[in-house]
Amino acid sequence: MVLEVALIDVKPGQEDDFATAYAKGHPVLAGTPGCRSVRMTRGVESPSRFVLLVEWDSVEAHVREFRETERFTTWRSLIGPFFAAPPVVEHFTDVPA
Repeated sequence: MVLEVALIDVKPGQEDDFATAYAKGHPVLAGTPGCRSVRMTRGVESPSRFVLLVEWDSVEAHVREFRETERFTTWRSLIGPFFAAPPVVEHFTDVPA
């Protein structure tokens, strides 16, 4: 399992519209094969900053089943207009305790 972390800065004043667009796009992302869970969080100190957390079976599942498909195009067309800058996206794996 890998965790995709996307840091998203939204244009000030458009946070509520972004959240509405995310709600519309959530099923597109969450229904992707290989997607285990999706969560969006919003900054308390920086309310125009959001963090998207997506658990994938693998990086390959994220790329092959989502990024390289029409699902990504649909997702980005919903939320992309609200971006203040391109999101910073990285993948992470758990560190054993």
